[in-house]
Amino acid sequence: MSNNPQDQKFKKWLDILQQESWQLELIISGFAIYGLFMVIDPIELAATEAQNQNNVYRTLLYQGLGISWYIITINLIAHVILRGLWIGAIGLRYVSGEIEYDKLKYSPKFRRHLEKRVGSFDNYVASLEKYCSVIFAVTFLLVFYLIGLMVITTCFTLLGLWMQKDETPDWAKYWVAIPLTIFLAVGMFLTFLDFVTQGWLKRKKWTTWFYYPFYWVFKFLTLSFLYRPMVYNFLDTKFGKRLSWFVVPLYLGITILAGTGFSTSNYLESDMNSNSYTANKANYEDELDDEHPFVDRAALDSKIITDPFLHVFVVFGSNVEDDVFYFNEDLKPEEDKRGIHSLFSDGTVPFWQRNDRMKDYMETLEDMYTLSIDSVDFKPEFVFSTNNRKQLGYETFLDMSEIVKGKHYLDVKRKDIRADTTYTRRIIRIPFWYYPDPAN
Repeated sequence: MSNNPQDQKFKKWLDILQQESWQLELIISGFAIYGLFMVIDPIELAATEAQNQNNVYRTLLYQGLGISWYIITINLIAHVILRGLWIGAIGLRYVSGEIEYDKLKYSPKFRRHLEKRVGSFDNYVASLEKYCSVIFAVTFLLVFYLIGLMVITTCFTLLGLWMQKDETPDWAKYWVAIPLTIFLAVGMFLTFLDFVTQGWLKRKKWTTWFYYPFYWVFKFLTLSFLYRPMVYNFLDTKFGKRLSWFVVPLYLGITILAGTGFSTSNYLESDMNSNSYTANKANYEDELDDEHPFVDRAALDSKIITDPFLHVFVVFGSNVEDDVFYFNEDLKPEEDKRGIHSLFSDGTVPFWQRNDRMKDYMETLEDMYTLSIDSVDFKPEFVFSTNNRKQLGYETFLDMSEIVKGKHYLDVKRKDIRADTTYTRRIIRIPFWYYPDPAN
């Protein structure tokens, strides 16, 4: 069969598909909802891991996937519910036909009201069909909108990271990066304005001359060239325009509701950082679970220590390496390989150079850190390692022979820089209890 839009057979085929599309919609929605509930846990785990690793690119990706998950899931569940209601209405129509207001024997006032507001049963079925079809289409349009927003956010992030690099020449910062950032910011504002006003900037002749260049660039950045026909077909009806005004406030309201909670105390909450008065699960290796899958800054093996030594694991972060380079400039490589790398580069300096400098790297790192149990300071002897959750960091063991029984605090402190001034700050305080096992 020809796929020429002007062919009458093709148009009849489309009309048949249009009438029977509800079956495909239900099949796709059912499988999609099942698959969505299977992937949400891995997505959230990967997002948490990316945040712990300070990986900006993966964090943006997985946060975008998480938001897409909520959009698709909410819309598809609403679609299945409405489509189920539509099927029920079709079945009831087969049994009962139209609404016969005469048989209800209501008073004239209520009858006039119901005839005006409720109308015929066929109109009700037609409205349900319209809402179901539109919700299914809008679901994927919203995802494409989100993808476009992620692409623009990534562009801002890459430009910001490029400007922060010391290797970037000043002429590139002032004549390339900053103008591109301004162009993206203005273009994003104009595109959003055109979106919320349903194309107001496209209707006015006096806005065309300055908006068209931004529109031409942003149609590629937002990938709108893939779905523009659906958008314009959606907005050329009164129903589509009204629904588009309703969608944005709806999701804002859902976001606000999702952020609401219930507090049982003015001072306490369930996820407080570890300090002198709080013990967070994320700072004890044996308490890590699905809710707290990764170590936060540093961790001990357990709250209760029975061995004559204390095992300490400190999480590695890219900003730590910046400080290492500050305190030992000889370790700074000619080319900073942190960030995105390809199959042709592993993101680190060659292994022969790395091995030659590891001793100096570790000595600089150990000089930066101080571990304290109460008021007793320990100079750590670090080795690089990964914990059971595959987090990169460095670990050491502290002698507990002089530590008395009872409650204690481990302070992890590090040298830092502020305005070219070196100072020592406490990264975290972790409470624990020491009750040595006599067998040890």
